[in-house]
Amino acid sequence: MPMEPLPDLSTLSLADIARLMAEKRLPPVDQWNPAHCGDSEMRIARDGTWYHQGSPIGRETMVRLFSTILRREPDGSHVLVTPVEKLDIAVEDAPFVAVELRTEGEGRARTLAFRLNSGDLVTAGPDHMLSLRETVDGPHPYLHVRGGLEALVARSVYYELMNLALEEEGERVGLWSEGAFFPLDGAA
Repeated sequence: MPMEPLPDLSTLSLADIARLMAEKRLPPVDQWNPAHCGDSEMRIARDGTWYHQGSPIGRETMVRLFSTILRREPDGSHVLVTPVEKLDIAVEDAPFVAVELRTEGEGRARTLAFRLNSGDLVTAGPDHMLSLRETVDGPHPYLHVRGGLEALVARSVYYELMNLALEEEGERVGLWSEGAFFPLDGAA
């Protein structure tokens, strides 16, 4: 079954994005508990590139398919899971990268929608928190995707977010989305 091409995020309204998110049916990986079968020999690099046996996976549709069966385990590790097998996958940072931003509204009425490198669409809000984590090379923004899986927000998208936040001139540097406020100044 061929996968549909990804729509252009800049041409979608927030209603379109919400509809597409609602239509996407993901496999119930949280309900599958097969015996561990070994290592997938796959790795997701910090930049979101998927590798198998050291070579990048060049077929975008394969990456999109594998991303639908990705799960984060309680111990923080990642696996690819089906009803009959569970395989380890190495993840250098976050398994997804937020590569594109769509915003509508201002202030408390703003909504932030992101496209991930997997093609998934995620709207920041109470169920999909946006957070900053301090690392040795500075703050890194992350977006909760699902089931403990996160997306690293790409640097260019982070700069877009910061420009929007600075334009808002609020008490704190940050943005609202879907009724939740997300500080972007690194202060707790």
